[in-house]
Amino acid sequence: MLIVATIIFYGKPGCKGNARQRAILEASGHEVDARSLSAEPWSGERLRSFFGDLPVADWFNPSAPRVAKGEIRPETLDAGSALALLVAEPLLIRRPLLEANGQRLAGWDPDRIAAWVGLNPDLDPAVSCGHHGGHHHHDHDHGQDHGHDHGQDHGHDHGHDHHHDHDGSCRAR
Repeated sequence: MLIVATIIFYGKPGCKGNARQRAILEASGHEVDARSLSAEPWSGERLRSFFGDLPVADWFNPSAPRVAKGEIRPETLDAGSALALLVAEPLLIRRPLLEANGQRLAGWDPDRIAAWVGLNPDLDPAVSCGHHGGHHHHDHDHGQDHGHDHGQDHGHDHGHDHHHDHDGSCRAR
């Protein structure tokens, strides 16, 4: 059953993947309050509340340049060090961060979001370019499969030259 909610959506302004994710939420009947992830005054404690039981490495956007280049290796960090980095550099944070009904989530995971606030079952949530961790396998209208390869190009038009990482996030190249 669809639960209509007001969802605070922390994303990156201008990111077409985030725009598609917001559109899916709105088409599912939700009101979306879009906010800039980088403009928000984060504290470690508040930010931590979005990550739930996710491993520390999954708190990071794998497409962030410092992560992609190996300057930051999230899998080697403890929670305190990770939160300090994320608060200092919000673009390192996995997007989007979602808040509704007193709960918070990090990342675009259509199954978790559908169970939480509901998504329109007639929509393909994978067109948003954001399935989490490569665990979801969806067919798309353009006939391409997201697969599990890092850096695979999925043919989405994001208005810039880029490719998608395993979690569907885009990275300019």
